[in-house]
Amino acid sequence: MGRYDMRPLRVHHTAIQLRTAGRISTLPPWHSVVDSIPPAQALVRSQPLQHTPQTRPRKAKARKASKLFRPTNITYREDRLRRDFFGDHPWELARPRVVLENDGKDYEKNDWSMIFQPGRPVTGESVIQRQLWLLDNVPNMTKASAYDQARKEFYKFRLHEDVRRRVAKEEALATGAYFHKSTLEVGMEIEDRQYEEWKEWAITRVKELEQKQNAMYTGQDNESMDLLDDDPETEAALEEISDDLPAQGQSALGGARAIPASQGVDAMENFTTGR
Repeated sequence: MGRYDMRPLRVHHTAIQLRTAGRISTLPPWHSVVDSIPPAQALVRSQPLQHTPQTRPRKAKARKASKLFRPTNITYREDRLRRDFFGDHPWELARPRVVLENDGKDYEKNDWSMIFQPGRPVTGESVIQRQLWLLDNVPNMTKASAYDQARKEFYKFRLHEDVRRRVAKEEALATGAYFHKSTLEVGMEIEDRQYEEWKEWAITRVKELEQKQNAMYTGQDNESMDLLDDDPETEAALEEISDDLPAQGQSALGGARAIPASQGVDAMENFTTGR
């Protein structure tokens, strides 16, 4: 049958053949309906329209069946503007945002002739909409100029927000308010604590490596040296001979007197001659 099953298309013809051959006594109830409204012959959808403009005609290429059902890419003008802004300001994506709308038509109530909108916080999306408004309403406005103007208005508004926040904090502190540590201070404390733990681990590791290196040259490790020092038999033997050993800086006492070599020769001659 191939890739597609063609039997549903021939159901009307099959029913007639069965009736003619006497396999069935009467035709099915749907025979008259299928006879008047036959099924469609196309089993697959047609190729979707391509909305991208083409400067020159292209030759029609045979497309594979796997790409026939792929949807067309949907792009907007704001997509490229968002890519440029958030590429320069990635931390704006970390700010929490409220995407809930009242009636789904809040965009109709915004006037982007200014970047500030009542009841809406100024975010990166405000810069995008402001830039788009400048491109559509200001003559001879380029994309770079609109981006710079919207970006400067955004910086100015954020600066005013920071000033108001600092003034409010100073006023609260002056009236006796108390603020906990900021997220930056908490993060620095955690980083310092981790650094101190790492430094202790590094010092211990360096000492272990030095001890292993010294034991490699001496032929004995530190554990065997500790066992020799703590051996009671070794300590008792050292205490017994400690009195007989000369102290450091003293000459040995006792033993035979040293005789010069000339006197020793004369004594041997006198002994042999009987003097």
